[in-house]
Amino acid sequence: MHITDVLSLIEATAPLSGAASWDKSGVQIAGSVDSVKRLAVTLDPTPPAIQEALDWGADCILTHHPLAMSPRFLDTPGPFLDVARMVLSRGAWLYASHTSLDAQPDGPAGWLARELGLLNLSVLEQTDPNNANVGFGFVGDLPAPLAWDDFAKELGHCVPRDFWVTGRTHPEFIQTVSYCTGSGASLLDAASAAGADVHITGDVKYHQALDASLFFVDVGHFSLEEKMIHIFADELSASLSESGISVHFIPGTEPFALHAGN
Repeated sequence: MHITDVLSLIEATAPLSGAASWDKSGVQIAGSVDSVKRLAVTLDPTPPAIQEALDWGADCILTHHPLAMSPRFLDTPGPFLDVARMVLSRGAWLYASHTSLDAQPDGPAGWLARELGLLNLSVLEQTDPNNANVGFGFVGDLPAPLAWDDFAKELGHCVPRDFWVTGRTHPEFIQTVSYCTGSGASLLDAASAAGADVHITGDVKYHQALDASLFFVDVGHFSLEEKMIHIFADELSASLSESGISVHFIPGTEPFALHAGN
């Protein structure tokens, strides 16, 4: 399949029109190959993940996070230069579906809403001026209210992790749930205004936690997005199989670990 057709298929699920203005979704490195027979998918464009993709023979590598958020010179040793060297030397393409994927509740980013059975789903922050259903953060209602302990068990089945961080006092019952893949602490006020009983996200900072207007659960940036990009890989594999294109998902690595202190 021609590279333009592969990228068009990716963008059918993660259209660039939904990406944030500050983001760098899209082509990261334009390759020299025209035909794609192997597509590798992974969360982060780290040297180990990129090396595994190229060793597998990937013609195109799809990541969630961009290689860089702004233009950079290839003048400093480090992961950015290492990845650029590896990809350019093989003639492969590197493409990122970042906020273009995050902003689509009907796509892989909506996986948690579907697993929790959320109803009346809407977005918290619209990113496409022409589509109110595209944006960051999703909020919806559980089919029936759940006591916090019961909801926590349900969430634990969806997001298995060694630990969570919570902030504020949890309500007795959870009815309305909001969440944002990746870093979504900036949406705490919007979630509160939307009537959420809990906001689920990653990367909540200290002062954001102090100022939080509602109960939140920080399950980590990695947990929400690793599953999202894995779902995207599975969907692409199903779509491309008839064209004879192989899709290989490369698991990412959680950068944090729970360490017991003295």
